[in-house]
Amino acid sequence: MRYEIVNLTNKLIVIILFFVSVAAASDSAAAEQGFFSKNWQILSDNVSQTWHAPEHYDLYVPAVTWHARFAYDKEKTDRYNERPWGAGFGQSRWDEHGNWHGLYLMAFKDSYNKWEPIGGYGWEKTWRPLADDNFHLGLGYTLGATARDNWKYIPVPVLLPLASVGYGPATFQMTYIPGTYNNGNVYFAWLRFQF
Repeated sequence: MRYEIVNLTNKLIVIILFFVSVAAASDSAAAEQGFFSKNWQILSDNVSQTWHAPEHYDLYVPAVTWHARFAYDKEKTDRYNERPWGAGFGQSRWDEHGNWHGLYLMAFKDSYNKWEPIGGYGWEKTWRPLADDNFHLGLGYTLGATARDNWKYIPVPVLLPLASVGYGPATFQMTYIPGTYNNGNVYFAWLRFQF
């Protein structure tokens, strides 16, 4: 039963990433290009614009690491660190559609209480469902690289879903790292303060 739940969770994450990437690629100006070349061009343009013309600078404060109890043996979760002390810095912008783009570098204490750096580009489709435009919800992805002590700090690429809820310059942003039984399947969240 636990293995089925883990597999179902991983499939849902892949489906969400697929639909988010399709939504991000809906730029009509690049309609004649192929799917991959169009998406690559959109991604590189967004990264370049966020790097060269940021609107804000961001402070990242890791807040929660939670190992999905349905995907782990209790003796493992009892040993793991779930307080990811650390910090990060980034720069970001809001595009003409109100969507968020960010470049970031963060370091935090991983499950084994060792330092783990992560950096990359994040994108979120943003909704402002209330009359108060300061309240916002986001759903998107992050693309980057991380390195861990138990992997001898060899850089590993990451493509993960992002979700957020925020008010004004403060945003609670989160991801889920899929995996197999007793590996991965981690909810990771942080606070992002925009200046």
